[in-house]
Amino acid sequence: MKKLLPVITAILILVLVAPVACAKAPESAPAFAPPPMPAPAPAPRISLEKGDSSGSALPTVNEERMIVRNGDISLVVKDVLEARDAIARLAVSLDGYVVSSSIAGEEEGMRGNIAIRVPDNKFEEALSEFRNLAVRVRSESTGSRDVTEEYVDLKSRLKNAEATESQYLEVLEKATDVEDILRVYERLSQVRREIEQVKGQMQYLERTSSMSLISVSLMPEVSAKPVISAGWSALEILKSAVRGIVTFGQWLVTLAIWLVIFSPIWGAVAGFIYWRRRKRKAA
Repeated sequence: MKKLLPVITAILILVLVAPVACAKAPESAPAFAPPPMPAPAPAPRISLEKGDSSGSALPTVNEERMIVRNGDISLVVKDVLEARDAIARLAVSLDGYVVSSSIAGEEEGMRGNIAIRVPDNKFEEALSEFRNLAVRVRSESTGSRDVTEEYVDLKSRLKNAEATESQYLEVLEKATDVEDILRVYERLSQVRREIEQVKGQMQYLERTSSMSLISVSLMPEVSAKPVISAGWSALEILKSAVRGIVTFGQWLVTLAIWLVIFSPIWGAVAGFIYWRRRKRKAA
């Protein structure tokens, strides 16, 4: 029994020491975790006026407003083509340009349309010059739209997108895994597309607010006269008479053509009627 005692003691020591050794064994190294994608930064609250600590993104009272102005004017002119060319030259002289131009019809039925853009500070001057070109003004209307708040909102979106782009660039510098790099590039492309879109909208608002649009409709003086003329014109009466003669002649020629084309039919009918009458008289 005394000989077995050391063996039993050694076995008990091994049983007690083994669980402790297993608990202290080093764990396996964790797998590499890709860097987290940064969430878009919150929209920065900006102020357009220095010294304003309110943090509001709305334009201040002292800030210059962005106004988009446009006008429509309909003119009666002596010559549509000459008036159209004069308006185009006037637009260039006012540091503007022609947006579109069209002519339709002939002679008295001719109509014209031309749209131009001129600097906003020359908007009223352009309308005044157009009135001077006309025999009379048939209609005129102007309108404006304040796009200041829309422009400020676009500036805020642009700043937010550029901040997000910077965050992605920082992550891209630290990324080492190919899959992580491709994923960051995809997000970065989306942000950059948004930046280009916002910049394009801002440029459009800047251009339309600085260059006002004026659309001009042109019609000749003759066709613009009322149905009941205030005065008697021998020339107009002569023209009407000539047109009447021409119309009557066209009608006669048309009738003659129809008669020739249908001559076999009405000729046969007329011959049959003539034959019946001759037969009755003979009887």
